[in-house]
Order: sequence, then C-alpha cells, then structure tokens
Amino acid sequence: MGIVNMDWRQLVMILIACILLYLAIAKGFEPLLLVPIAFGMLLSNLPLSGVMSGPISTIEPMGVANGVIEAGIHTKTPGGLLHYLFQGDELGIFPPLIFLGVGAMTDFGPLIANPKNILLGAAAQFGIFFTFIGALLLGFTGPEAASTGIIGGADGPTAIYLTTKLAPHLLAPIAVAAYSYMALVPIIQPPIMKALTTKEERSIVMTQSKTVSKKIKIIFPIAVTIVVSLLLPAAATLIGMLMFGNLLKECTVTDRLSETATNALMNIVTIFLGLSVGASAQAEIFLSTQTLKIFALGVVAFGIGTAAGVLCAKLMNRFTKEKINPLIGGAGVSAVPMAARVAHKVAQEENPSNFLLMHAMGPNVAGVIGSAVAAGILLSLFG
Repeated sequence: MGIVNMDWRQLVMILIACILLYLAIAKGFEPLLLVPIAFGMLLSNLPLSGVMSGPISTIEPMGVANGVIEAGIHTKTPGGLLHYLFQGDELGIFPPLIFLGVGAMTDFGPLIANPKNILLGAAAQFGIFFTFIGALLLGFTGPEAASTGIIGGADGPTAIYLTTKLAPHLLAPIAVAAYSYMALVPIIQPPIMKALTTKEERSIVMTQSKTVSKKIKIIFPIAVTIVVSLLLPAAATLIGMLMFGNLLKECTVTDRLSETATNALMNIVTIFLGLSVGASAQAEIFLSTQTLKIFALGVVAFGIGTAAGVLCAKLMNRFTKEKINPLIGGAGVSAVPMAARVAHKVAQEENPSNFLLMHAMGPNVAGVIGSAVAAGILLSLFG
C-alpha cells in the first residue's frame, strides 16, 4: 500500500499540490496552467505511483555451465507515462511548440503601432539580470544563476528551454517556480504597480493607436526572425517559432495551420507540459535549501521586472508629450496575456471607463521577444 511508504516530504508536496488546485479552481488563478501543474505534482508524489519512474532493464541468466553464467534473457520494464512526457521538456521540444502557439495567438499590431513599447519590454527584463547577479552572490554557478534569473522574464517555456541547456539538474524547481509565478501574476503584480504609481498616473487615458497595415504585419515576423537570429543565433529557435506562428496568423493563406497551432496543438502541448513540469516536483528533489533559494530569487526577479517596467514608463513620461499610463510598463514581463489583463484591471479600479488592455499588449508582446533575447544572451555566455 502506498500509505505505508509515505513520508512527511511527500505529504508536504501533496498539500502544496492541493493548495495550487484550490487557487486554480476556486480562485481562478490561471487554471489552464495551474491545474495540470498541480495535478502532475500530486501524481508524482503519491507513493509507489511510478508515474515518473524510468525504464528498468534486467538480465535473467539462463543457467551456469562449467562455472560460467550463460547469456540470459534481457527484459525491460517500461517507465511511467509522465517520465516519457518529461522528455519533451528535457529535449527542448515542448517550449518552442508553446512559442509557436503563442505566436499564432498574438497580435503584434500594438507593438508595431507604438515602437517605444519595445523599451518597456526591454526594461522589464532587468529583473532577469538583477537576479542573475544575486544568484551568483548566493553561490550558484554561472549556468545555474542564468537559469534562475530567467524566471524574472515570467515566461515558463523560455525558462524550461534555457534550463535544459544550462542546468538540467535544476529543471524541476525552476520550471515549477516559473509557471507558478506566471499563474500568480494577479496576486504579485498589483501591489507593486500601486506602490510605484499615484492615483493620477493610474487614471491616465491613452489615445487610440494608429492602424497597422496587413503588409507590415506580414513583414514584421520575417524581419524580426532574420535580424534577431543574425545578431543572436542562440535565440533563433524560440524567436523563430514565435514568429513562424505569428506569420501563420497574419498571412491569411494558412488559416488551417494557424487554427491548429492556436487551438489543438497549443492545448495538447499545454497539457503535456503542465503535467510533466508538475510531476518533476518530486519531494526528494524539490524540498531542499537550493529550491527555496530558487523560489525566493524567482519572486524577486518577477518583482524587479515589474517594477523596472513601471519606472521606465514613468521616466518616458518626462520626455514625451503624449503621456503613457505607467501600469502598462508592468505588462512588459512576458506573461501573455495575464500581465496585460492585470494592468487593465488595476487601471479600471481607478477609472472604470479606461480601457488599457490593447495598450498593455504592446509592452506585453515586447516582453515575449525580450525574454527570448535575454535567454539567447545567457545561452551565448554559458552554453
């Protein structure tokens, strides 16, 4: 019986999984992410479940002749289901496919219409490099610090992709931390946004962005792929899949492919990725001092990224005639579209007629590009 083999660590992890399920189902905190992750965590920490067990090979001897063991029969016991799904994380397959789906769902129009949003997306990546330095000071190696810092981009696929390349032994805590903080955006970001802005700033109503032509929207993903890949080849996989997905959406001649990437493929990969990421949080690996440091650094990275985006927007307001609502700077982290929705919601608390969502999507999609570029920089340094 599994209950006989349960120890306190597994009990703690099961309790954490149940809390995450409660937050996802009862409170609505990004259930599409949190439910698969929490349930995968629950499954892998049930004693003797074997869902993350690897295959076992054995050789049964045929007999003994003249004191020598004769060749035996080779048998192989297959591993658990989630062990095989986790190969999609370890081999770097699922994260780029997620980027493909994100690209197919993303409208880069707000970013193209207002290019200065790139600055807000770039500023929000400051949390990555701030936390990278902090991790080095806490004794992490360069690759480990880079993998920890990328949590600040609030981009789970990027965090997984970079960690599999640089510090695969930290994949479980970093993946769970990255996705957990993405899901908890509605809790983490509003207090930071409100602390750094005044009521007047949060009430700023931004003017309607100009319309972007279809031709420009088609050229944009092709141009970004070429420019970023030539400047930073290590980012080519993530940027390439993101822009390929967007091109499927914008070119209007691949509607079937765009629909598949947006719906069926995205949903399937999200289920597989969420379950396998959650299942990697096994008690014996997860409950350690290093994991606690990663979670602490992760929330610092996320907070610093949010704050940097908001402060950058406030600074830009000093030099531009057309004022920016600083809340959209907080959407510069890569949690699409959760961070943009949070900025919109906080703005409406001050002014119910202020519709900030489309304006916030500009920095938000810039943050997606920015986190992929930051991952490419770190991969170039330590890969």
